[in-house]
Amino acid sequence: MANQVQDLTPQDVSKGLEEGRYLLVDVRERNEVAAEAYPAGVVVPLSAFDPAAIPDPQGKQVVFACRSGKRSVTASLAAQAAGLPYDKHLAGGILGWKAAGLPTRVGG
Repeated sequence: MANQVQDLTPQDVSKGLEEGRYLLVDVRERNEVAAEAYPAGVVVPLSAFDPAAIPDPQGKQVVFACRSGKRSVTASLAAQAAGLPYDKHLAGGILGWKAAGLPTRVGG
């Protein structure tokens, strides 16, 4: 389905990262990431979002993430508009991630 974004729970994303199935793409701004970051992932800020800047996922599924889950949907739709099959995002963003008791790290 084109232009659909699948919500993934923090637990789904954490498990997928541990199993090497997901590439987490954090679309928050660098200053946000510097303050608190996901334990793994790449940063492609939405303010200058270019789907071509996303590294080759090498067989993994791309999952977008942000602070609350809004910018990650925007990024997924932009990637789909560019012809990429990236239709997953972390519902609830880093706020949901922390609420689920999952770890973060300081500094992007």
